[in-house]
Amino acid sequence: MATSHRGFATHSEFILSKLYFSDGLAPAKQRRLCFRRDRLATLSRISCGCSDSVVPIWGANGSGNINHTKGESRRFDSSNSLHRVRVLASPAMPFASALSRFHSKQQKFYPQCTPRNSCPQSRDTPPTRDTGIANEKDWGISLLSENVNESGTNEDGSTWYRESGEDLGENGYWCRWTRMGGKSHDGSSEWMETWWEKSDWSGYKELGVEKSGRNPEGDSWWETWQELLHQDEWSNLARIEKSAQKQAKKGSESAGWYERWWEKYDAKGWTEKGAHKYGRLNEQSWWEKWGEHYDGRGSVLKWTDKWAETEVGSKWGDKWEEKFFEGIGARQGETWHVSPTGECWSRTWGEEHFGNGKVHKYGKSTASESWDLVVDEETYYEVEPHYGWADVVGDSTQLLSIKPRERPPGVFPKLDFGASLPQGEDQT
Repeated sequence: MATSHRGFATHSEFILSKLYFSDGLAPAKQRRLCFRRDRLATLSRISCGCSDSVVPIWGANGSGNINHTKGESRRFDSSNSLHRVRVLASPAMPFASALSRFHSKQQKFYPQCTPRNSCPQSRDTPPTRDTGIANEKDWGISLLSENVNESGTNEDGSTWYRESGEDLGENGYWCRWTRMGGKSHDGSSEWMETWWEKSDWSGYKELGVEKSGRNPEGDSWWETWQELLHQDEWSNLARIEKSAQKQAKKGSESAGWYERWWEKYDAKGWTEKGAHKYGRLNEQSWWEKWGEHYDGRGSVLKWTDKWAETEVGSKWGDKWEEKFFEGIGARQGETWHVSPTGECWSRTWGEEHFGNGKVHKYGKSTASESWDLVVDEETYYEVEPHYGWADVVGDSTQLLSIKPRERPPGVFPKLDFGASLPQGEDQT
């Protein structure tokens, strides 16, 4: 669903793409009401117990003249939605697919760690914008099974190092890690990367990567990726969480971007996804936040909020939210902008879906627009994520295969729920 935006396409190229906002006016097309079919019974379970086994800038005059029809079809076109079962389709908004679209040349940039005594290959490639959270197979994590500490110099004068080891702690804590990096002969470019896997006797497992670098042009970047398995302290259900943070900065101009993505799943269909993004290109800055929440029992919440500004005083933004349960719910949103002279324009809109084929639509704008009517229209929304628990379990085989330390007889894990588990993400 999400539009792809690419920045730092190579280490010498920096592209900051624009984001696109919709106009926020509610549609008036006929829709077909679909009903949910419960698939919770088919979801897999795993044990976490103690087993040992910027938007395009509007015209310079700040005009608010918007193509309503185009905006409606963009917001509510359901043709791009994935329908695994007879689910209700979601509006085509900037919700990134949980199915990773991590289109990098893995064999070139992320080869698996080579045998000891052969130097690691350079990984001096920055992250790509709007690619979400990669699957573990895209990273090619292959930890060394022995402790090493080695370094060397290549024929071109560049240097490299690689080290690996393991850390032990209380409650069966175990971490196996591999760290590697390199530097050009003149020190103008440098890269570092760390891989790790962790576990303890409570059933906690973690797989992660952190990388950073800089190039001769002065561009710098940092990226981290993580997936973990733990047991929820309230429901006692297995939960898998994935997250990624990425940032890059252009060395020769005022340009850079940052993104934080997260996904959380449990074995009964509860799902949470979201992202926070920020970017700057010379005099323009923009922000984006979005989230999705499925409670596993039919309740759905989705929201997004985008805004941008320039140094000359122009500002614009767009936000919307939808809440549904059993075909009944509401959507509402706002689109706005402020010109450099301080002239403001905004449009607010809303929909009430009654679950009987009737929809109340209302709205107004500062340009004297207004509407308030009830229409015959069927309801579309996505009652469950198109990528859920069964999918994330299938894509997390390396995480699930992590084996904890052997627990001595008579020693039991300490369960200190909430003390060390990741906290929930903010929506605002």
